[in-house]
Amino acid sequence: MEMLHRLNQIRVGYKSTTKQKVFSIVSAMMIGVILGLAAKLVDNPGINPIFDDIGGRLGIWVFVATLLSVFSYSPKVAAVKIFVFFGSMLTVNYAYTVLFLDFFPMREIVFWGMCAVVSPVCAYIMWYARGNGLFSYIVAALPITVLLSEGFELRHAYLPIHTHYYLIPWLMGIYLIMVLVLLLIPKNKIQFIVVLPIALILSLIMIYFNVLGRIFGGMNGVL
Repeated sequence: MEMLHRLNQIRVGYKSTTKQKVFSIVSAMMIGVILGLAAKLVDNPGINPIFDDIGGRLGIWVFVATLLSVFSYSPKVAAVKIFVFFGSMLTVNYAYTVLFLDFFPMREIVFWGMCAVVSPVCAYIMWYARGNGLFSYIVAALPITVLLSEGFELRHAYLPIHTHYYLIPWLMGIYLIMVLVLLLIPKNKIQFIVVLPIALILSLIMIYFNVLGRIFGGMNGVL
């Protein structure tokens, strides 16, 4: 009860009806289905490689999941939404891979399945990014940190083949837009001023210790 009281001091959930909650969760599921299918369809030689490059990276999923989480009615709803989002996205993505491409990537399925299981906890915490106090500042900085860390490695995109190297500035521009959008999550300018330095410091630490590479190595287009 004491922990719940402290969390309520950071941010309080919105009143919502069961119908609103169900609609919110179903919407997250549909977004997962659409993005999961899109990520697989753009993995085609005839498609502009920048779309496949975005869909095959961690950043876009962190970005979408963050927005779905922070704009939920409550942390519990956020947790359910993100579990449904990743569950539907991965199901569609790998069902397409198995049924139409005749390929069963067991290692990737197990790894991302484990990530989906953990995602509700991350979503529950992320919901407090639009709250007050140092905890909310740090939470709001975390997805930005991931984007900055992964974005730093974009200079190696499309290597060792240089055919599409010219797309790197466009790819970096997309990452920059996602970062700017996430910087709008804090509710006031004071939070914005605090969140950005925290994200920069954390990203430098992650880059130095190659945190994303150690965790997602071989599972991500950039790592």
